[in-house]
Amino acid sequence: MKHILSVLVNNSSGVLSHVASLFTRRGYNIESLCVAETHQNERSIITLVVDEDDKMVSQIERQLYKLVDVIKIEDLTDHPSIERELVLATIQLERSKREEILSLVDVFQARIVDMSGMAIMIELIAEPRKIRSFIKIIAEYGIIKIARSGSIALPCFSADE
Repeated sequence: MKHILSVLVNNSSGVLSHVASLFTRRGYNIESLCVAETHQNERSIITLVVDEDDKMVSQIERQLYKLVDVIKIEDLTDHPSIERELVLATIQLERSKREEILSLVDVFQARIVDMSGMAIMIELIAEPRKIRSFIKIIAEYGIIKIARSGSIALPCFSADE
């Protein structure tokens, strides 16, 4: 089962390396990893997506808490949350397919960020399922280059907050 872990850490050098090496040593597989500073410069959020059962995720959390810089871990899997990814894709732009591609950009609520006579770069920010569908469809037009971020996620607000 896919789990999304949001790990609040001290923003110090080597923290990402410590987290990654923990996964390597234990043989855990990371499906997606994204890290960035929070609104507080001294803190970062590491968003990890792992495909493991509940027992294994519990073990991962215990191991993560042993790391000095880990402050808090939230498993967002069973809680209402918003998950997003970013993809930038450059695809071939044949004049005969231009309207078709522009229509796809519109349907997926993506953005054109660069265009030449031969290629078009599209940006899409969406949930992972929509990103996968988008990539599958644009592959038919000829992907020149593609970059995809890992998932980021935050819990939804509850009525008591």
